[in-house]
Amino acid sequence: MTIQKLDGITFAQMVLSGAHHLSNNAQKIDALNVFPVPDGDTGTNMNLSITSGASEVKKQDSNSISIVADAFAKGLLMGARGNSGVILSQIFRGFSKGLEKKETVTVEDLAVAFESGVTAAYKAVMKPVEGTILTVAKDAASAAREHSGSLNNIVELMEIVVEEAKASLKRTPELLPVLKEVGVVDSGGQGLVTIYEGFLASLKGEKLPENNADIDMEDMVNAEHHKITQDFMDTSEIEFGYCTEFMVKFEEEKTSENPFSEEAFRNELSEHGDSLLVVSDDEIVKVHIHAEYPGACLTLGQQYGSLINMKIENMREQHTAIVGKNKKETPKEKSEYAIVTVAMGKGLKELLESLGATVVIEGGQTMNPSTKDITDAIKQANGKQVLILPNNKNIIMAADQAAELADEEVRVVPTKTIPQGISAMLAFHPEADIDMNKETMNEARQHVKTGQVTYAVRDTQIDGITIENGHFMGILDGKITSTNQDHFETVKLLLKEMIGEEDEILTILQGEDVKDEELNTLVKYVEEAYEDIEIEVHKGNQPIYSYILSVE
Repeated sequence: MTIQKLDGITFAQMVLSGAHHLSNNAQKIDALNVFPVPDGDTGTNMNLSITSGASEVKKQDSNSISIVADAFAKGLLMGARGNSGVILSQIFRGFSKGLEKKETVTVEDLAVAFESGVTAAYKAVMKPVEGTILTVAKDAASAAREHSGSLNNIVELMEIVVEEAKASLKRTPELLPVLKEVGVVDSGGQGLVTIYEGFLASLKGEKLPENNADIDMEDMVNAEHHKITQDFMDTSEIEFGYCTEFMVKFEEEKTSENPFSEEAFRNELSEHGDSLLVVSDDEIVKVHIHAEYPGACLTLGQQYGSLINMKIENMREQHTAIVGKNKKETPKEKSEYAIVTVAMGKGLKELLESLGATVVIEGGQTMNPSTKDITDAIKQANGKQVLILPNNKNIIMAADQAAELADEEVRVVPTKTIPQGISAMLAFHPEADIDMNKETMNEARQHVKTGQVTYAVRDTQIDGITIENGHFMGILDGKITSTNQDHFETVKLLLKEMIGEEDEILTILQGEDVKDEELNTLVKYVEEAYEDIEIEVHKGNQPIYSYILSVE
C-alpha cells in the first residue's frame, strides 16, 4: 500500500488504533515497571493519557491533519498521568507543532514532526535520562529523518519508525543499568513502541493481536520477577516521598503582574524534588514532581492561576504495600478496633498515629479522598469495628458511603477539622462498643474551636468582609472572621476571636511554610497576651494552612 500524503481522517484512525493497541497491552506494560515506587503504573498511566487524547480526536470531523493533531495533543495534555503520560503528551505536543497549518503532510513533513516531538519532550524533562521512552522516541525520529529524503510512501516511513523504535527499546538495558540488573526493557519505551505499532497497523489496514508478542511475559510477569523489581530498594531510601501532579489554569490578573516562564517555573520547582516535568500551553501548565512537601509546589503554581486536577500519592506507602504483597505474608488476625482518619502533612500524620490512628489517608483541603480510597483504608485497617474521622466537611459523604459498602462494623464520626479529629480521638475508649464511642467522640469534637490561617487567591467579599487577593485570612470554625495583608497580624486577629475567658488550652499546628523563628515569636506573643492559656505546639507540616489552631 502506498500513501504519499497523510490527511486528518487517516491520522485520526492511526491515533485510535494506537490507543486501542496500548489499552490491550497496558497491564503487561505495567508488569515491566522496574522502579520500586512507580507513580502509578506506566501502562495504566500511558493508557489513561492516550485515551484522553483519543477522546478529543473522536470529536473532530476535520480532514486537516494539523487540527486533528492539535486536538490529540490537547487531550493528551489534559489527561496526562505520571512521568510516562506527561512525556507522551509532550512528544505529540511537539509533533503537533511540527504539523501546524498543514492540511496534509508528506513523508518529509512527518519525519520533521517526529523530530519536533522529541525536541519538545526533552525540553520538558529537567534531567533527561537515556534508556527511557525519550531515547526510543529520539532514535525512531532520527531514523525517520535519515530515510525521509529517499522515500515517498508514508507507510514505509512508519515501518522504519516502528523497526527502529523496537531496536532502540532492546538497547535500553545497556543505557540504564537498573534495567539490565532486573532484566527488562524500559516500560515507557515499550508503551511508545506499542502506540507506533498501532499507527502502522492502521495505515496498512491490518488487525493487531490483542497482546503484544514483543513482550516476553513468561520472563517478565511471573511473581518472582515482580518481587525482584520492587524489593531491590528499601522504603527508607526514598528521598522525596510524594508523587505530586497538578495543573494551573492561568489567570490574567496574576500573569499580567507576574508573567509565566516555563523555564523559570521549572527551575523554581526543581529545588523541591526530582522526577520533574513541566509542560504548558497558552491556557495551562501541568506539573509532575516527586516532592517531600507537595504544598510548597502547589503554592508556587498559584502564583500564576488556579489549581486544577491535583493528585498526590504517598510513594513510601505504595512501596511498602507492594513489597508486603510480594512477601506473601499470612493474613493478620483482625483487631477489635481500628481508626481511619484523614490528614495532609507528615507531622499531622505522625500526630494522629501517636494518638491511635490505624490508617491515615493522605488528603484534606483541595485533595478529598474518594469513597474507594476510604474503603481501601478500611480494609487496610483490618479491624472488626472501624471508626472513620474525615476531618473535613467535604469528605463526610464519601466516608458515609464507604461505611455502607464495608463488610465490617463501621461508624463515621463527622469531624470537620483536624482539631476536631484530635479531640475525638482523645475521647476514644477501647472497652466501649462502637456506637457508644461514636456518640462520645462526636460530643467531644463539638467542644473544640478550630482556627485556620491561609491566604486569598482572589478578591472577594463575604459576610461583610472585603478580602483582597494575596492577603491572609483567619477562619474560625469555617467562617472567615479576619483578613490582613500582614501574616502575623492576621494570626493575632484570629486568636482574639478564638480565645475566651473560660478557655484553657491553645494547640498550634505549624504549617510546612512557617519558619521556627516565626513560630517562636507567636508563642511569645500568646504567653504575654493570654497569660492563663496553656500552649501546645506540634509540627504539622500541613500545606495550604500556615497555622491550624485549636482552643478548648
